[in-house]
Amino acid sequence: MSHKAVSVPRRRERALLVQLRLTSRIGQEELEELRLLAESAGAEVCGTILGSRQVPAAATFVGQGKAEEIRAACARDHVDIVLVNHDLSPVQERNLEKIAGCRVLDRTGLILDIFAQRAHSAEGKLQVELAQLEHLSTRLVRGWTHLERQKGGIGLRGPGETQLEVDRRLVRERIKKLNQRLKQVSVQRRSRRRARHKVPIPTVSFVGYTNAGKSSLFNRLTSSAVYEANQLFATLDPTMRRLEMPGKSAIILADTVGFIRHLPHDLVAAFKSTLEEVAEADLLLHVVDAANPERLEQMQRVHEVLTEIHADSIPQIVVFNKIDLTGEAPRYERDAHGRIARIWVSARTGEGLDLLREVLATHFRHHRQRYILHLPPETGRLRATLYERFDIVGEVPMESGGWEIRVALEIPQLAWLRQHADFREEYLLSDAKPVLAPTGS
Repeated sequence: MSHKAVSVPRRRERALLVQLRLTSRIGQEELEELRLLAESAGAEVCGTILGSRQVPAAATFVGQGKAEEIRAACARDHVDIVLVNHDLSPVQERNLEKIAGCRVLDRTGLILDIFAQRAHSAEGKLQVELAQLEHLSTRLVRGWTHLERQKGGIGLRGPGETQLEVDRRLVRERIKKLNQRLKQVSVQRRSRRRARHKVPIPTVSFVGYTNAGKSSLFNRLTSSAVYEANQLFATLDPTMRRLEMPGKSAIILADTVGFIRHLPHDLVAAFKSTLEEVAEADLLLHVVDAANPERLEQMQRVHEVLTEIHADSIPQIVVFNKIDLTGEAPRYERDAHGRIARIWVSARTGEGLDLLREVLATHFRHHRQRYILHLPPETGRLRATLYERFDIVGEVPMESGGWEIRVALEIPQLAWLRQHADFREEYLLSDAKPVLAPTGS
């Protein structure tokens, strides 16, 4: 008689949340964000401890009285882990663990743990491991020799080297190897980016605060199946899809990792090659949760990260998502220069997505010029390429048997055309003119 194995779901860790007020105000949104982070990591929140101090306590960060309150709460509620919504020093973390009698994790450690769960690509796993090692290298006490069980061997034993020194050396060596592998990955990513640039298709990157609905919007526009969930950092590895646009044009859409307040610098550094996809984009779609009362502060946090990765000068359109929760109608607004700067949509219901496609098409049409080409009869293959790839404004047969073709081109498209094997410079007339503004602009 065969017995079928029954999978028992793993018990969720019980977490106690801790946050101090160190400034004039303690934001409820910060505590709510910590709760969302804990749940995204798979924990069950069983309690919250708030406090207030002028400056953090050197030994425990929270002070002796709050530390005792944490100890009592851990014993009473059978807490598995204490999550502190601040960055702790290694000494503070160890002292709190002794008092609480369970593991203590600070904000950076919690975010790194979520990233470790979300990373699926080889590059993402390398980046997360590097960030974790950078963060944990200062917290070494013992137990890191699992990275390399036995160095050993003649001339390698290192007389006088303590176990802690061995562990630190192993971590440094692992960090060095990870950096070398990530450099190789970065070279490969730049090579793929150069290959994309050879084809005259602009890249548009989604950016925004985590959980603003970037992946939902990405899936709606591209009919993709990128993982989406109502949790922080649901998407980690970048995904790219081609999106056909009105007027025989196309763009590459890139869905990237969400940002958050106080995003750990080690993480930003580790994900540099991934974030290069944002820094190299032709346009940023800054997705904002229109229903979130803290949306203005979240937009500021996103701007800070964009500045850090030198992407703050890239043209940007703000997309206010989730209007189905606010009751607003789909619309767009222009800035003082007449450029479309903001648009209101709903990824869940699809409201405003056709308008968003037209806004994207309008944005790139503004960078087009109208060119006139005189093609001789033997350039039929080039003529077919023009119709396949570009926005043909008009065509008139010439007496010589060829064609006079009016075509709308962006600068990268013109550069690509000039490199085409069948193209000759004498085909192109010099009187380029701006393309007329499209309908609705």
